[in-house]
Formats: sequence, C-alpha cells, structure tokens
Amino acid sequence: MQFHHYGYVSGDPRVEPAAGVGLDRPGELPDEVDVLIVGSGPAGMVAAAQLAQFPGVTTRLVERRGGRLEIGQADGIQARSVETFQAFGFAERIIAEAYRITEMAFWKPDPENHANIHRAAVTPDDPTGISEFPHLIVNQARVLDYFAEYARNSPGRIVPDYGWEFVGLAVAQPGAGGDLPEYPVTVTLERATGVGLGAGDASHAAALDGEHTGERRTVRAKYVVGADGARSKVRESIGAQHVGAQSFHAWGVMDTLAVTDFPDIRTKCSIQSEAGNILLIPREGGQLFRMYVDLGEVAEDDHGAVRRTTLDQVIAKANDILHPYTLDVRNVPWHSVYEVGHRVTDRFDDVPLHEQGSRTPRVFITGDACHTHSAKAGQGMNVSMQDGWNIGWKLGHVLDGRADAKLLETYHAERHVVAAELIAFDREWSKLMATKPEDLGDPAELEDFYVRTFEFPAGFMTQYEPSMIVGSQQHQSLATGFPVGKRFKSAPVERVCDGNPVHLGHHHRADGRWRIYAFADAAPSRADASALASWARWLAEASDSPLAAHVPAGGAFDDVFDVKVVYQQPHLEVELGHVPRVFLPATGPFGLTDYEKVYAADPAHDIFEERGLSRDGVVVVVRPDHYVAQVLPLSAMVELADFFRGALLAR
Repeated sequence: MQFHHYGYVSGDPRVEPAAGVGLDRPGELPDEVDVLIVGSGPAGMVAAAQLAQFPGVTTRLVERRGGRLEIGQADGIQARSVETFQAFGFAERIIAEAYRITEMAFWKPDPENHANIHRAAVTPDDPTGISEFPHLIVNQARVLDYFAEYARNSPGRIVPDYGWEFVGLAVAQPGAGGDLPEYPVTVTLERATGVGLGAGDASHAAALDGEHTGERRTVRAKYVVGADGARSKVRESIGAQHVGAQSFHAWGVMDTLAVTDFPDIRTKCSIQSEAGNILLIPREGGQLFRMYVDLGEVAEDDHGAVRRTTLDQVIAKANDILHPYTLDVRNVPWHSVYEVGHRVTDRFDDVPLHEQGSRTPRVFITGDACHTHSAKAGQGMNVSMQDGWNIGWKLGHVLDGRADAKLLETYHAERHVVAAELIAFDREWSKLMATKPEDLGDPAELEDFYVRTFEFPAGFMTQYEPSMIVGSQQHQSLATGFPVGKRFKSAPVERVCDGNPVHLGHHHRADGRWRIYAFADAAPSRADASALASWARWLAEASDSPLAAHVPAGGAFDDVFDVKVVYQQPHLEVELGHVPRVFLPATGPFGLTDYEKVYAADPAHDIFEERGLSRDGVVVVVRPDHYVAQVLPLSAMVELADFFRGALLAR
C-alpha cells in the first residue's frame, strides 16, 4: 500500500482523499446523474466501487432495502474473486474471517450396506495450484460490506441511496438531427414500503418511516446499470428475454448450527445416498454450515407447491440421507426451498440484437438479472462481480473521456459468452449432483468431473475474444503463461528498491488504470543499448507513444498507465540509478519518486521460467479489470501504439 503522496497521513491509509464529485457529494439523490446503478448486490456494489475511482463521474446507487444486507444467500468465493478482492484492497482481511476450502470429500452408499453412507474419496480443491489465493466461504453480506467500504473511502465517496425502488425507465430516441439529450435515460423511482427493509443509514431514517412511502420521482441518467436480481425490473424495462427453463428438481437449503456425529461436518462434502443427496458447505466462524438437501423431482404441474416444504421436513430429509449419522439441529439462521433453473438473458444491454453496433447502449444488466442457475457450484456471486467490474471500468473510461462510447458494446460481447458457458457447466454439475450413484455410468463420475473442471468454477477459464481491447495472439509464444484474453496470473518477484519478495499482480489496484509490464531482455540494467532501454526511451519521449497520445496535457502519465519493469537479474544486480526514468515516475504534488515499479526475478521462482517469458524481452498489457490485453516484443513499438489507439481516445 502506498500513501503519504500528498504529505504525512496519520489516519487510515485506506481512506483516499476525496476528489471531484466526492468533495461535496449531496446527501439527497440528484435529478441528473452520469450513472445510476439499480441494486446493491455483488454486481452493483463492484460497479459502484470501481466508479468511485472516477471522481469526475457522478454515480449513484439506489437500493430498495433500508440498509445493508444482513444475511445473504450466496457464500462461495472462488479464487478469481479473491484476486479481485486483492485489487480492491481487502483480500487479506476477508481471508482472515472466511472458511477456507482445501479439499472435498465424496460420500456414497456403503457397498456392504446401501442403507448407510461411507467416505468414498477425498480430492484436493486446487490440485494444480492455479492461484496463490484460496477458495473461501463467507457470507455475501460481508463481501458487500467490504466493497461498500472501498466505494465510501474512494475519491468519489459513493454510498448507497437506500429506500428507493425501481419502477421503470424510458430511453430517449434520437431527434431529427440524430442527437440524443445529454441525459437520455429517464428513470422512475418510488419510495419503498417497509417490507424487507433492514436497519438503514440514519440519514435515510426519515424517508423510511412511512411518511414518504409510495412517493415517486424521476432521475435522468446518461447510463443505467441494472443489478436488481433474477426478477429484474430493469431487464423487463428494456425488453430483454430471460431464456431457459426449470429442471423440475427441488432443493432445500439451510444455514445450520447443529450437533452431529457425522465426521466430515467441517469439510466440503458431496453426499450421495439411497435417500437422496446433500451438498455440505462449512461456513465461516467454526460452527455454522450450509446444507443443500435434495428434495427430489418436481412434477411439471406442481405450480410451486414444493416451495411450501417446511424446515422440519428438510431437516428430516437430511437425517435420512446422512444415515447412520444423525443431525440434531439447534438453530437455523436462514433457510429456503428452490427449484433449479438455468436461464441466460438474450442480451445484456438495451440494444436489440438486430440493432447491435448501430447505436450506443445506454442501459446494462448484470448479475442475476442476466443469468440464473443453481447455487451448488458457487458461481452466482463470483460471475456477478466480474460483470460489475467489467461494466464499471468501461463506463468510467467513456465518461471521463478516455475511450469512445463503442467500448460499451464490448460488455455484452464479453460477458454474454461467459454466462452461456456458466449455464452449460452448471446444468451438467446439477445433473450429476442430483443423480443416484447407481445411475451413473462410472461410480466416480462426480468426483472426476469436479477435479477435471475445477479451473472453470475457480473463475480462470474466461478468455475474451479479440476486440478493440483484446489484441491478437500473434506473439503469444513470447509469454505463454499470460494468455491474451485471460486473467493476468500473478507470480513472485523481488522489489529492487528494498529486496522485498512480492507478488507482481498484487499491486494491480482497481483504480481504472491500464498496466504495461516490460519484461526486460538479458542485458544489464546499465546497458544503454539494450532492447529495454530503446523501448523505454520511445515510451517516454516519442510523439506516437501511448503516454504522449493518451495522457491529458499537463497530466501525469501515471494517472492513466501503470508502467512496470521486471529484470531477469537478481535484485542486487539491478542499479536503480541506471533504470530508465519512465519506471521511476514522479508522484504527488511534491514530485516524489515512486520506487515500487522496478522488480527483479525471484531466483526461487523465476517469473521468466514460470510464465514462459522470452529472454529477448516482452511487453504484456493488462486491462483495468486484470485481463491480459496484448503481448508484444519490445521491438513492436508501432503495434503497441496502434493497440492503444484503438482502445483509447487521443487526449
């Protein structure tokens, strides 16, 4: 963490100085905003947290509840999400309070007595060590708390506007000259009723006391982000179709405090028995656990009757499945009954499919508004957060003038593919989870599928196609461990200024900046004729370099681009006095030198070896949301300039 740029900081360094709209943020919801986010679930809160780093953009988030979420339904946190938490500055804190999954046990009918269950196999959760971060279990409410803290402490000072329910919206059509009004989306909101309201912020108490219930008002926005859940009114308002069907299989789910003789109660388990199936998820805190209890097939004419299954019936079913073990339930903080459904919305913005590319989208939907599926693969919150981060930085870039509005078309193009792949994966996983062992072609099919596909639910299979912000794979052989279009996989390096071992990707903050990593050729750092030195001079001095083309006049390039270098030599062989100045930028009003952009290979974990990096030098460009955008040789200066010319506007 870096601070003291503007002088000595004696307080919490996580609270950044307010700037822009954050300097005098009005308490009341304004009539006009740049971005209106509807819903404070995972996607909405991540979008708000990212946009809070763009203090020139007026962003408000409305939520029908009266305050923070107290008990969330989601709890599975995949490693890709923990990488995201690191970018937003709270990975270490949430890891400390979460439950960590290291393995999964598979229980099946005992071959000697099918009425009983026995432990048939135990598999590691991450058999190949694909991430340095763990797979966690922690309640969704705590995840939202951390994102809310980040948004509140960022320069834009974003806090939710509680107690507002979305009613509808209208998007203005172009006039005779083809022009749109500055705020083309008119949103109707209504003061929410007391139903479902929690303990709200004191500033909203008067609005939630019933006096203003039902009161309506309109807000005009440049853009709207719908993060309002599976029954999204924003989705309905833009005419998008939620396509798919229920699987006609029901599950009871309960968060439970219980006394039991089941030996793996603190281990993630798939339990298949003659009486049905259970997915057991230990929860944070050491005592709480969640059970997804198989309630069996549901008749097509059930009309939701299965949802009236009582908690006592779910507990009884769980005991049948666990036989010969018993479950003495002492407390259930939350429970529900649901039917598995697999649906994906046909489009993620307000532009009909047949008009794609003909106009700029103005309304976007994220999270459960786009994709719904079972909870048992732990994907809903994780994929939703990536939706929110994706649209958040793109809106920030467009609204502060860094990028053309065409950038917003890539949101649907990128995230719709991910959602479709998610639905296909979850359909297969849910089918296997609900199948009796004797009906499987191979008794070990479930655990084999879990191990074989672990990279997908962990969040690492996403690979975006070439676009204005994803380059070609022409030079992929120069950096085989950083596939273009996939997330930047961190690796250990040594910081030259102090010899500290660090993870390179852990310094990639969610601040809206592009990262340019220069992996040096083998020449010593003092060599003025090296490939790195030539590239660094071009980047710092040439009129066609990204720094010259895309940094505002009088601005600091470090506000737009985070440029780092990694040398092949051990850190003691790199002399800071010979490092090109572009890697030692001045920062803050005092023009202090930033020493934390110069790294060396860690001899014990050589990043050049571990990530297949060319010893002749290579440049890796990473997007603000941590995805690799381009891989180029150090000599490809024109190609680098051309890439950013397509991704960003000249300033």
